Amino acid sequence: MEKIAIISDIHGNMPALEAVLQDIRRRDISRIICLGDLVGKGPGSAEAVDCIRGVCETVVQGNWDLGITYAQDQPAGLWHQRQLGEERLAYLAQLPFSVDVRMSGKLLRLFHASAQSVFHRVKRKASKEERQAMFQHTEMTGTPEDGKFPDIVGYGDIHVPYLLSLKPLHDKLDVHQDQAKEGLLLFNVGSVGTPYDGIPQACYGIVEGEQESSGPAGFSIQFVRVPYDIGLSIQLAYDVEMPESRRYELELRTARVHK
Repeated sequence: MEKIAIISDIHGNMPALEAVLQDIRRRDISRIICLGDLVGKGPGSAEAVDCIRGVCETVVQGNWDLGITYAQDQPAGLWHQRQLGEERLAYLAQLPFSVDVRMSGKLLRLFHASAQSVFHRVKRKASKEERQAMFQHTEMTGTPEDGKFPDIVGYGDIHVPYLLSLKPLHDKLDVHQDQAKEGLLLFNVGSVGTPYDGIPQACYGIVEGEQESSGPAGFSIQFVRVPYDIGLSIQLAYDVEMPESRRYELELRTARVHK
């Protein structure tokens, strides 16, 4: 059986990322895919980019990764741009939108936020139509050579892990009947650096299945929570006088979004 660790939304929190990578190594998982948002919020954006580039086989683009490459007019954005430097900003700007993986005879599609855009958010309690649309081919996701729609979709962005099964709406989506019989799977891997589900521990996902399989085979999706030194993450932000350090502290301690 093949295992792939799927991480997302590191947001410059290096103690959390290091704890997750240690857990992945302990599980003897060699394949890691990152679903974006390496930067922002925390003080270690540059270190996170360098680390992720070294350990992940594929990195897709997140909304913060793209957004930080735009012209900034706020202190926090300007600060993070200075930390990253031109070369890392160029790397973030060219990251791919999505990646397809075949496992256990199924097509698994991974992107950051939705099939529409890195900025289009699909919340855990989204409408059935919004969830169904995650399985469509779009200009952003592209079309696989065999024309097959994904059986499983995984994403990040909302910092809340969940897993659900659903069936396509035949009158609204052009999908294959065999997929309708089996049902579709949608999951979110949560956040490594700033979880928003009230659990102040880093979160990532593991998918497991047969790497080479022409037909149906066993498949599993697992969520993993990893404790890390939250106090150290907060202290690192204050030590470098990062803008909005207080908001970052509140988000880490409560595992809730603060605006």
